[in-house]
Amino acid sequence: MADATITVNRKARHDYFVVETYEAGIELSGTEIKSIRQGGANLKDSWCNIHDGELFIMNMHISPYEKGNIFNKDPLRVRKLLMHKKEILKLFGLVKQDSYTLIPLSLYYKGSRVKVSVGLCKGKKLHDKREDIARRDAKREIDRAVKMRQR
Repeated sequence: MADATITVNRKARHDYFVVETYEAGIELSGTEIKSIRQGGANLKDSWCNIHDGELFIMNMHISPYEKGNIFNKDPLRVRKLLMHKKEILKLFGLVKQDSYTLIPLSLYYKGSRVKVSVGLCKGKKLHDKREDIARRDAKREIDRAVKMRQR
């Protein structure tokens, strides 16, 4: 499988300014991989946490594999993300000092492996969200006018 996106956390870009993105591996069981291949992953409302120098993804939902019986894991269990220690320590410093948040942005295949794109994010205020919506609406109106003008 060439680099194919599995799922995207659309709410993350709506609620946060993404300052920087990082790629991380994810520790999964066999039934979780099979469930992901069937499209059973969801990143909505998930976030990342650093504990004891290790990076974990919280509240990521992977549906139980239908043929997995006793080998299925808890759908919302905490999963470890795999990154270099230096990167984790850098992120830990930024999260603690500058009030950034680590949010998983997307889940995708890289070769035969599943990877997570983790964003270093700052929260948006309500007026920032309104500004983005207004900008998007204005762009849509301009595109519509240009398209009508070409006819």
